[in-house]
Amino acid sequence: HPPVSSFLLTSEQSSGAIVQHIKRVNTNTVQVVDTLTEGTYSDIRKELPHLGIVQVIHVTGEESVDEALAIHEMVDAILLDSGNPTAAVKMLGGTGNTHNWAISRKIVESVKVPVFLAGGLHAGNVKRAIDEVGPFGVDICSGVRTNGWLDPDKLAAFMNAVIDV
Repeated sequence: HPPVSSFLLTSEQSSGAIVQHIKRVNTNTVQVVDTLTEGTYSDIRKELPHLGIVQVIHVTGEESVDEALAIHEMVDAILLDSGNPTAAVKMLGGTGNTHNWAISRKIVESVKVPVFLAGGLHAGNVKRAIDEVGPFGVDICSGVRTNGWLDPDKLAAFMNAVIDV
């Protein structure tokens, strides 16, 4: 992969649909924000052997550790996020809420792939999040936005907090 990866975030749950989407947009990494229910990661790899696969796990409880252990050998990285994919209206990220970082720490310590931390991170909590979880990296969305727009001051404060770790 080049130094900067291009990501497709998808809520598709079919490996075939994911492959077709990647072929249309030609990114080098896919972030699967929901559970695969049709097909497998192997099906994706067979069609797109150079594609990086990042699986999102929504940390809802201890069962999230088992979910990570079940998939970590089939993906290139895991992204831990807040959300609830089993809610009546699925929440698949961008909630602005944090989750139980102790569970996230267990996942980081249990799997053999890089783990990224997301979910409600902002300049005021990212240092503590990194200290408590020990992720490979962090993912940010709502914590650097104001009224839905990227806020340069919030982004600078966030990056300064990360650099201070």
